[in-house]
Amino acid sequence: MGAIETSSITAVPGIAQIGNLALCRVAVRRALDRNSSLPGMVVLHGPSGYGKTIAANYLANESRAFYVQAQSVWTRKAFLQAILREMSIRPAGTVCEMAELIAQELAASGRPLFIDEADHVVDRGYIELVRDLYEASHAPILLIGEELLPTKLQRYERVAGRVLAWVPAQPVNLEDAKKLRTIYAADVAIADDLLQRVVEVAHGSVRRVAVNLDLIQSEALNEGLERADLGWWGRRELYTGEAAKRRRL
Repeated sequence: MGAIETSSITAVPGIAQIGNLALCRVAVRRALDRNSSLPGMVVLHGPSGYGKTIAANYLANESRAFYVQAQSVWTRKAFLQAILREMSIRPAGTVCEMAELIAQELAASGRPLFIDEADHVVDRGYIELVRDLYEASHAPILLIGEELLPTKLQRYERVAGRVLAWVPAQPVNLEDAKKLRTIYAADVAIADDLLQRVVEVAHGSVRRVAVNLDLIQSEALNEGLERADLGWWGRRELYTGEAAKRRRL
């Protein structure tokens, strides 16, 4: 199985090369380049808003992975049908027949399989089906989910034993925010002191940083400013993810 071609990687518009993307890339590369005797599943886990799905989507394109985002209502059949559609294979037959088709395509193509919202796969009780796909194909499989996903998987010893790397998503930091700034606030120069404040209120969330950068840029442009710093922002509120409290009259 071939490694991700890092020499040809270029920044994609709208995608910041933040730390979690780099962490996930290294883990996926390990799975692709691993010795055949090593396990080949990778688990990317962390709180909502940490940019896991963005990183997985980017790396799916980069590594030509098959990518599906599990849904809470999916049955085993619906799950397999979604993977087959992603493979451009007409979903048909029994669950066993569809699983066999998927395993054959994974083995023949050498392409990895990314399963986002993998908590649903565990909660709905068909994570062993994922292990079956892995055992039949030995293709790298990336599971992406919330912070409790590793704990859930530990209850399935035969699944946990196939994990090559557990990758905890990291909270957004100032360096990440600087990269996000070039995408979400490209028209205003946001000073580092205000950017640090944005990071503090985000509590690790990439999504909240992005929302606040857009908010600051909008406020600055409305006032005709090309630069925004903490002194100018003052006591104005930043987005924290919490619903606004009702003001007393």
